[in-house]
Amino acid sequence: MAFSSGMAAISAVFDLFGQGDHFIVDEDLYGGSVRLFEQLAQRCGMEFTTIDISTGDIAPYLRANTKAVYLETPTNPMMHVTDLKKLSAITKAHGLLLIVDNTFLSPYFQNPLDLGADIVVHSGTKFLAGHHDTIGGFAVVKDAGLAEKLRTISKSVGSALAPFDCWLVIRGIRTLAVRMDRAAQNAQAIAAYLQKSPYVTRVIYPGLPDHPGHKIMQEQARGYGAMISFEVVSAAFARSILENVELFYFAESLGGTETLITYPITQTHADVPKTLLEKNGINDRLLRLSVGIEGERDLIDEFERVFALAAMKTGAEKIQK
Repeated sequence: MAFSSGMAAISAVFDLFGQGDHFIVDEDLYGGSVRLFEQLAQRCGMEFTTIDISTGDIAPYLRANTKAVYLETPTNPMMHVTDLKKLSAITKAHGLLLIVDNTFLSPYFQNPLDLGADIVVHSGTKFLAGHHDTIGGFAVVKDAGLAEKLRTISKSVGSALAPFDCWLVIRGIRTLAVRMDRAAQNAQAIAAYLQKSPYVTRVIYPGLPDHPGHKIMQEQARGYGAMISFEVVSAAFARSILENVELFYFAESLGGTETLITYPITQTHADVPKTLLEKNGINDRLLRLSVGIEGERDLIDEFERVFALAAMKTGAEKIQK
């Protein structure tokens, strides 16, 4: 089912539930999802327990009124990876719905329904549409009864995707495979470059062998995606990068043909409580990169340029690797 935005799709899914229902949600989520749960859904009497679901241990947090588990994999922006088959075995044993946001990988790289999920949501604005020129969202379900309920919600609140936007998303999906392959190839090369940079203290990309979720991704996905998060030596260094990029853009979205760089702490996750930001490691040195389909060498050369400029402006010292 197509919705007017990714958040409209998520909101419609939670309209399936009601007052007094309890949910286990991942602690590392897109900031808009956190805002929906923290500021709106709780006002309707819903209850949320926030944990690191990638550990796979949800049993201690189950309650008699628990209805569903909600997560992203990989998560935004810290790229935690959850074993969906193992998690779905637990949710099914307790009669819970498993809801997975699959925006980062798209259906081309990962199919959560095949791994045991009951509901999959996408921000169609991102990789599915793929050109930064429309907004949309999707909810995909196995069960005909759930589908009918979601259609009723969509029609009742008027959140369906408009015809022209549907056309734009269909146009984007026609090139999804080639875009995802090229962007993931670029991301792998950039992640390897960033690991070697003397100005980068941490690189978080599931395609790197040292990522905790690397093996799980090999088993449940066909690619590692185009999203990278990385930390640099200082907040001033991070801001200098954002002020001086030219080949790619300092902008909030992701999943298009152009590479975008984002500052989560002031953009996508500005509404996330400070304690949760600190717990998740989202700090003023963290940058999130959505890798596009430009030339690999051009992208690396741009990093070389802005890193050198940032080092000169901030006086940053190189770290030993």
